[in-house]
Amino acid sequence: MSRRPPPRHGTANRPDARYPRLYGRHAVTAALANPARTLRRLWVTHDAKDSLDIPANLIVQFGDAHDLARLVPSDAPHQGMVLEVEPLESPWLGDILADFAESDAPLLVLDQVTDPHNVGAILRSAAAFGAAAIVTQDRHAPPETGALAKAASGTLEIVPWVRVVNLARALDEIGEAGFWRIGLAGEATATLDKALGSTRPALVLGAEGEGMRHNTAQHCDELARLPISDAVESLNVSNAAAIALYAAATRAR
Repeated sequence: MSRRPPPRHGTANRPDARYPRLYGRHAVTAALANPARTLRRLWVTHDAKDSLDIPANLIVQFGDAHDLARLVPSDAPHQGMVLEVEPLESPWLGDILADFAESDAPLLVLDQVTDPHNVGAILRSAAAFGAAAIVTQDRHAPPETGALAKAASGTLEIVPWVRVVNLARALDEIGEAGFWRIGLAGEATATLDKALGSTRPALVLGAEGEGMRHNTAQHCDELARLPISDAVESLNVSNAAAIALYAAATRAR
């Protein structure tokens, strides 16, 4: 384990866009424990180091809280640890569908949900309710970032995140694998509990404001709505995902 103080000047601490910097206890400890994650460098305070299981071959640089604050976005809650990593490799959709062929775990499909805090929160809910994976279109989804990992609270490391080139084609493949593709739309007449029934659901959610694109809706088996009050027009997409996953987890089989 290499231990050295972080340099005060120069280029060594400048972020490289190719390598996310994760921060905060849950995100960092989960990444350290993930055998699929390639670790590059850890910055840590002396107070925080004893709470971490640090691999012997990882470069470690010590600093104080102010040193670490210079490595992450302004006011980011680093909790005394910042970990530079390589992005996780996206699994193949076909592998996920094969792995869960005998399971009733739901899938989550996100259509142009680009806010990293929302995607992070959705990953957390997906882990909480046992979703098989989340599926996004590669060009219309956020990259891995410290903010996304912080919102995911460690679940970025455990929930498969499938990035596909063509979402409509992916929905076709999901349907062929036996999933019932339910698109959440406020204008739908059926409520989600009715649409779920005893299906193996793939829950499809669109971005806030625009909702699902027309082509995405055309590749769903059914559209359904959450039975929310007329007092609000819609829910935040991460809240809607959590409610939909809860409904899928508690429905009568």
